[in-house]
Parts: sequence; structure tokens; C-alpha cells
Amino acid sequence: MTVAPAPQDELPPRLTRLTFHGPLSEARATGMVRRLAATRPATVLDIGCGWGELLLRLLDAVPAAQGVGVDLREEDLRRGRRNARTRGLTDRARFVRESAAGTRRGPADVVLCLGASQALGDDPETVLRELRRLVTDGGRVLLGEGFWQRTPTEAELARMWPDASVTDHRDLAGLVDLAVAAGFRPEWTETANLDEWEEFESAYQADTETWLAANPTHPMAPETRSRLDTHRTAWLTYRNLLGLAYLTLVPTAP
Repeated sequence: MTVAPAPQDELPPRLTRLTFHGPLSEARATGMVRRLAATRPATVLDIGCGWGELLLRLLDAVPAAQGVGVDLREEDLRRGRRNARTRGLTDRARFVRESAAGTRRGPADVVLCLGASQALGDDPETVLRELRRLVTDGGRVLLGEGFWQRTPTEAELARMWPDASVTDHRDLAGLVDLAVAAGFRPEWTETANLDEWEEFESAYQADTETWLAANPTHPMAPETRSRLDTHRTAWLTYRNLLGLAYLTLVPTAP
């Protein structure tokens, strides 16, 4: 027997309180866009773009630029297309549902990859090599990548994501060294602060938490409750442990 999907208005809402899909403040995003726009890019590629908020802001700041965002989640891509229409950017911004693995959409003058390195490879060396392939000489890569602020204990790892391992991330110095080895120089190194993390993680679950509080007996409530509780345990464990580096990288001349 086929079970009909639940009406959309009965489903828990998803990420409506997030502007960016990551721990990124308005002030930091403004600085990033300003620095990237100063390079006057003609083309922008956003890997694992989600709804591409930073992509759209950069295109708005550089009226001659064209941008493409690639992602696999159609729901987020539709949100990006709606936002592009609202801002009058539909002629310069495209949101495409496809894998970024081995993509031929580069090289671009600016490549954005914020919290989406898994779209390019399973290890940071592979990811950074791919990013070097995808950016033009003299362009910029903005990479948002996790790092350990300190080495987690086994007990802490057990409360994070499934099969979490100390080898999942380097420390910040190790991450920057990998970028240099892959053919970049770090123009700008910054890290998400605690306020940005707490804003992101709270907003990530807030709509669904509110829905669950109002619908505790809904058929979807048990699965939703389990998912929320699991994620909350994980992020309150990696709070002050897992960092996110924002690296603005300049490709080394060949």
C-alpha cells in the first residue's frame, strides 16, 4: 500500500530562520563580499550553494558578474531562485541541481565553498586540489572548513555525528598549511565566533522545535523529536570544540 505524503502545511518547517546555511554573521558576510567584490570577478561558482545567499550578495555588489550555484537539494535551489527573482538577478544567477564531483563549470574568478567541501572530495587535500582547478589564476577561493580548536576526547566524539573521529579535521594551522601545499596563499584567515555558532545552531532547529512543541502527538513527532535531540546533543558537545575557518585563498601563479 502506498502512503500519501503529508500535506506541506503539516510538515515541520525547514531552516526559515537562517539567512546563511552556516555560522556567519551579517558583519562578517559584508566584509567577505566587500573583499571579493574588490577583485572585480566576471564569474562566480558556488559549490554546495544551498540557497546561495552569499552568491547573490556578491552578484549584487558586482553588476557585471555572472554566477552559478550547484547543489543536490532542490528545495534549497528553489529558495535561491526565488531570492534571485526578488533581487532582480535572474539574468545573472543560475541555480543548478547537480553533483559538484568532477564539475566542469570552472574555472571561475571566485569560487565559494562554504561548509560544503564534502561535495568535492572525502579529504581536504582532494578538496583543495579541486578548488585550485576550479579557480582562475589571479582569482579567489572562499573556503569555509571545519577544524578542531582542541583535540576531542573519545567520550566527546561519541556524542557527535555517527563515526566521528579525531581525524575528521585538522587544527587551524594544519588546515592552512594544506591550502598552501595545494597551491594557494592565504589572503585572509578568520574563524566563526561563539555568537555566530550559537545563532546558527539555534536558528537551524528553532522552527522545528516550535512546531514540535505545538504538535507533540503528530505522527511525525517521534522521528522529529529524535532527530532534534540527537543534533542538539551533538552541537552542545562540539560547541567550543569544532571551529569553522573562513579562508580567502589566492592561487599561486603557475
